Amino acid sequence: MEKRVAIIGAGISGLLACKYAAARGFIPVVFEEQDHVGGVWNHTIETTRLQNVRPTFEFSDFPWPSSVEDMFPTNFQVLEYLQSYAHNFGLLPYIKFNSKVIDIDYVGEFEDQIRSWELWGGAGKAFGYKGKWILKVVQTKDDFVKDYEAEFVIICIGRFSGLPNIPKFGAGFGPEIFSGKVLHSMDYSSMNNAAAADFITGKRVAIIGSSKSATDIALECANANGPENPCTMIQRTVHWALPDAYPWGVNYGYIFATRFMELMLHKPGQGLLSTILATFLKPLRWAMSKFVESYIRWKLPLKKYGMIPKESFLGEISSCQIYMLPETFYDKVENGSIVLKKSQNVSFCQDGLIVDGEYHVKADIVMFATGYKGDEKLKNIFASPSFRNYILETPTSTIHLYRQIIHPRIPQLAVIGYSESLSNLYTYEMRCKWVAQLLDEAVELPSIKEMEVDIEMWEKYMKTYSGNGKYRSSCVAGLHIWYNDQLCRDIGINPRRKKGFFADMFQPYGPQDYN
Repeated sequence: MEKRVAIIGAGISGLLACKYAAARGFIPVVFEEQDHVGGVWNHTIETTRLQNVRPTFEFSDFPWPSSVEDMFPTNFQVLEYLQSYAHNFGLLPYIKFNSKVIDIDYVGEFEDQIRSWELWGGAGKAFGYKGKWILKVVQTKDDFVKDYEAEFVIICIGRFSGLPNIPKFGAGFGPEIFSGKVLHSMDYSSMNNAAAADFITGKRVAIIGSSKSATDIALECANANGPENPCTMIQRTVHWALPDAYPWGVNYGYIFATRFMELMLHKPGQGLLSTILATFLKPLRWAMSKFVESYIRWKLPLKKYGMIPKESFLGEISSCQIYMLPETFYDKVENGSIVLKKSQNVSFCQDGLIVDGEYHVKADIVMFATGYKGDEKLKNIFASPSFRNYILETPTSTIHLYRQIIHPRIPQLAVIGYSESLSNLYTYEMRCKWVAQLLDEAVELPSIKEMEVDIEMWEKYMKTYSGNGKYRSSCVAGLHIWYNDQLCRDIGINPRRKKGFFADMFQPYGPQDYN
């Protein structure tokens, strides 16, 4: 049978999936909606910088060029780096640009038969005997629609684009009564720099949200307008934001990116000794969290402005809610260019917003920096109602992906980029190496039931350690080494990537350890 591989998206995960599939002898076809590679990095605002320190956000076999010296590269530098990666490994010939996948449909097997399988895909292999995928693709330049066939599909569409999450408002309290302009941060980010600057200059801007995009946009507005037209940032949940990567002079990686740190967590599938150690070391875990929190509270005037998060720092890490704060953010708060508000209740009025039923925020522009519906975006790509239901089984659970990659009930398909970690690039790279080995029949999968048990253990871990009910984000940041250990064992390589016990236990793990 043919073994055609289709990849949806040419962002970071799509480029990696293409590179490693081609390295195993396959000829993948990559469908990219835009006319260039880079995914979401093509639509970031001017002030956006990388969230990770540069050495932790790097392809294992393609280092950053020596000309990039910033520890937190700009969005332009990141995009150039991704484009250089694609050129260096000859990935562009595999990519069909301006090609948007509308939906995908699995054909050749009856649904009753699929539900009866004990092994993934019927035989526990990447390629089935009869099944194949039909991809409906529209050419964005002329709206021409064409069908493509593939025996295996790798979905790399990301979580932070495409389908914005807009809060719901009661009748008479929503954007329809506001006389100004309302948009999502996605729409603002899609503007070129000149248009974005013109859009906000001289305007009173209110931002609803507490994420990295909210702080970046607030800073841009503050730089453009100053205290004369302050930007108001309204947050429902306050998150810990790092002012730098060295709390009390200690490299962040030595605190939270080591095997020793992971000894303090109850891990999915752990043995008795690991259980005892995690219980015994729980006070130390609490102390390490307070160590970082104390530094942030000392460095930033959080108490003064009522911006101390309720959740612990480690709880926020486990739900991938931590982000780097722009360097001059609180300088703008101090001089009145940014106004911070916490609120559980926001509604619109004709000339702005009403916060908690009493505080009036006058605004010309209201922006939602409220994230994206990543679950629905993934669900909507399937033509089959059954597969859509598999993706969103309940509103209170994560998407059930074994190894955060494949769904036990959806054959011949992998998802890269849904689950997050401390540094997504090298986590995605590990997953793409795993998928390439799966395509080449070098990974032996357990039964569907065993995979589902493993998924339930990971979900239990996420519910236990992720704060504020954010475990649905499918974040493996708190156990990224443990997680990579599993992938390493699956593909037959030693998970202990450092020389010597002490180095392996106490030194941070990063991309180069998995080269």
